[in-house]
Amino acid sequence: MASIEVGRVCVKTAGREAGEKCVIIELIDENFVEVIGGSVKNRRCNINHLEPLEETIEVSDDVEAIKKI
Repeated sequence: MASIEVGRVCVKTAGREAGEKCVIIELIDENFVEVIGGSVKNRRCNINHLEPLEETIEVSDDVEAIKKI
């Protein structure tokens, strides 16, 4: 199973954005991370509501570039 880390691509499993891909951009604490994606708003998310995938990307300060990937 993939681990929760910065740059990990995940699929949201709960909430209004369920089924959408996102990228972890910051680890807040042991239960929450900050995510962003093409159709996912930049917001805090519970790690229990994420399904990590095997792929990772390089995270930079350019939010628009992350959304395109």
